[in-house]
Amino acid sequence: MEKRYGAASAAPYQENIQGETMFEWLADNWWALWLTVFLVFAVVEMLTLDLFFIMLGGGALAGLAASLGGADLWLQIVIFSVVSLLMVGFVRPVALKHLRSSPADQRSNIERLIGEPAVVLEQVSSAGGLVKIGGDVWTARLDSGVLEPGQTATVSAIDGATAVVVPRGGTAALDPGAAESGA
Repeated sequence: MEKRYGAASAAPYQENIQGETMFEWLADNWWALWLTVFLVFAVVEMLTLDLFFIMLGGGALAGLAASLGGADLWLQIVIFSVVSLLMVGFVRPVALKHLRSSPADQRSNIERLIGEPAVVLEQVSSAGGLVKIGGDVWTARLDSGVLEPGQTATVSAIDGATAVVVPRGGTAALDPGAAESGA
């Protein structure tokens, strides 16, 4: 009678041709573990975006290089630890500094509006009004005083969808009373 292996029974454990188990293969090929560790750190970094796990991934790559260079496991672990600590301690702060500080030409849309001139379209007071900033009409408010239509202002802050403006010298349009008096 022929022995059959179906879904109900599993095939007996068979070693590969050389007689190695997976753990014996891994002991001879630590580079595969370091590559896996790097890939796991890279995926976690993509989820967190805090530049911590990618620094550990750099340490894993150093461990991989040590493994490919023939270093013992204890030395690979030491290299991983030292490189990871150095990257977290020295590279990460510099990278975070560069990410957080951007030049003026790379400011976000809202940040670019601050300091821009605004032309008053409807009277602006502490209760509200309308201004035109760079071709777009915004609701605006003034902390104190009143700006009349045609006057210019400067955007000092953005509060939600409202531009907070401050008076600026000069007007954008001629004062009708000044034109009649010949001035």
